[in-house]
Order: sequence, then structure tokens, then C-alpha cells
Amino acid sequence: MDFEYWWLLAFPLFFGLGWLAARIDLKQLLSESRRLPASYFKGLNFLLNEQTDQAIEAFIEAVRADSEMIELHFSLGALFRRRGEVDRAIRMHQSLLDRDDLGEDKKLTALFELGQDYLKAGLYDRAEEIFGELDKTRYANSSRESLLVIYAMEKEWEKAIDVARQLETLSHRPYHVEISHFYCEMAVREFAHSDNAAAQAHLQAALLANRDCVRANLLLGDHEAATGRHEEAIALWKRIETQNSTYLPLLAERLLSSFRALDRLGEGVDLLSSYLTRYGSLDLLNTVFQGVLANHGTEAAYQLVRDELHRNPTLLGLERLLELQLLEAPAERRHDLQMARNLVHQHSVGLSMYRCGQCGFKARQYFWQCPACGGWESFAPRRGEEDASNRKN
Repeated sequence: MDFEYWWLLAFPLFFGLGWLAARIDLKQLLSESRRLPASYFKGLNFLLNEQTDQAIEAFIEAVRADSEMIELHFSLGALFRRRGEVDRAIRMHQSLLDRDDLGEDKKLTALFELGQDYLKAGLYDRAEEIFGELDKTRYANSSRESLLVIYAMEKEWEKAIDVARQLETLSHRPYHVEISHFYCEMAVREFAHSDNAAAQAHLQAALLANRDCVRANLLLGDHEAATGRHEEAIALWKRIETQNSTYLPLLAERLLSSFRALDRLGEGVDLLSSYLTRYGSLDLLNTVFQGVLANHGTEAAYQLVRDELHRNPTLLGLERLLELQLLEAPAERRHDLQMARNLVHQHSVGLSMYRCGQCGFKARQYFWQCPACGGWESFAPRRGEEDASNRKN
């Protein structure tokens, strides 16, 4: 193909146009930067030097100097909320809503942020009202998620189920775990009011929403055991192995108590021993140890603990081993063994914790809902012994 020489004449033209565009953009950038108040750049400088409090004060001064800095208003409001200065966040977002010159899109953002402020402050009625107003806007899904938090906090489980089902439909995200727990919470409430039929209906609804809802079978088994139907309770609890075997430690004591009530303690100990072999855990070891000691004697318990220590070395296992040695030790050795056992016990109690997989919150008891972040089933049902160097609390 012949080369078109007239393109050579066009190159300088293209270069000139590019240079002109760059000059225009640079002039616009310089013009806009001159319009920014000096306190804005002072705030940036404080941020670069990690002087957060001084930066905030500088940005507040910048907002006062230039009311058009809407995005800075939002950033400051969100920052105040995260820092726990909710009153300042509320004033910041309310002042935006009071402005007549604010566009509709920005007003929606300010309203949503104000709802988040009220939620953080625990003013649930006001927050619920605002999130309800946002139902038909682009903040609809985010508002429903916040409503779900509110209804869970206020224990309005029927409303929580309704909102969760809406979110499932609109966001295509599964909420079956949360819904099953809402039904379980309703069942706990009905059991407390002695309405056993309603409670059992809620637990069946929980299993329909989530067939792997371990909590529902635990509660159903608890009800059967409380009414003396231990065979039925054991059958319900055994199902948990196929639902989620990691939850077996939570039912160990329950199973042993029901087998004991049926005068079949040996069968219960054997069942739990098989669970320990397949799904070893601290709590299973503790329960099986007590059962073996009571049913089969010291030698069998010693063999159990020794085998478990070889398979899974833990301080709890060592404590049980020392406990057994104390039973057999001569009088002159018991003082030293008791001292060693007490030391191990002090450390094992402090290290054996449940941990939330979402926020890292740790507790000595198991929670279905994390008290810190509100996540459902976020706690691993097996306690672990942490290295002291990794402990944060």
C-alpha cells in the first residue's frame, strides 16, 4: 500500500492539539486547587504525618470555609461514626439534609448515613424510620441489611425473617442460616412461656429453612430429655453427626446424661469415645474422660488420655493425666503432683477459648451469635488451646 505523505503534515497538528489539551487540564486543576481552602491542604499534611486529630480539626475548618465540599462532609461524618463520636456524625449529616441547595442524590446519601449514625447510637426507632423511607431507592438493599441488624437487636424475629427473605430474593445472597436461627430464637421464647407446641413448630420451620441447622436438633433433643423421653433425645442428637460433626462437642454432656438416665452409661461412653477418635476435641476429651473414669476405672481412663495425648498433645490432656496419677500416687508424691496439676490447670483454663471467625472475639462459652460482631454461627464449636504469644485479650 502506498504511504500517504500528507499524514506527515498532520503529526505536528496532533501534537499541538495534545499539548493544548494538557495545558487546559493543567490550568483547570490549578484553578480548582486554588479554590480549596488552605486548611484542606493543612489537613492532608497532618494525615501524611499520622496526626489524625489535628487532621480532623483542619478538615472541619475546611468544611466551614467552603460549604461546597460535600464529599468531605460525608467522609468526616463516617469518620466520626467509626470513632464513636456519633453526636458529631449526626450533626454533620443533619446539616447536609437541612440544606436547600443539596441535590436529590446527595440527600439520599446523607439520609442513609444519618440512619447509620442512629443505628450506631442505639436509636433504633429513628434508624428504622429512616431505612424504611429508603425502601424504594438505590439504598434499598443496604437499608434492609441494617433493618435486619435492628430487628435482631430488638429480638423482633418475625420481622427479621421477613426482611431476610426479601434480601434473599433481591440480592441473591443466601440467608438460610440467619433465618433458621431466627426460628430457633422464637422457639426458645415459646419454651420459656411453656408453649411447647409452638416452640416445636418453630424448630421444624428452622430445619425446613436450613436442614443443617444443628441448633434446632439440639433444642428438640433438649425438650425430649426434659420430658423424660431420652431415647428420642438421643436419636435427635445423633443426627448432628451427619449435619455437621464439628458440633459434636456441644452435645457430649447431653448424650452422656441421657444414657445415664437410661442406665446405659457404658453405651454412651463407647459412642462418645468413637466420636473422640474420629473428631478429637478438648470438650469431647473432657466428657469422655469423666465417663470412662466412672464406668471403666482408672486404668482405662489412663489409657484413653495417654493415647489422646500422643494423637493430639494438649494441656487439658496433660492435666487429666496428672489427675489420674494423683489418684494412684503415694502420699509423699501427691503434693508435688497437685502443684503441677494446678499450674497446668491455670494455663489450660486461660488458653481454651472459643473464637469468632469474623471478628476474632474470644469467649469461654459458646455463642450462636457473636456478641461483638453479631455474626451467626461465626464461632467454631471446638475450643482450641492458643499460644500465649498470640493472645490479644
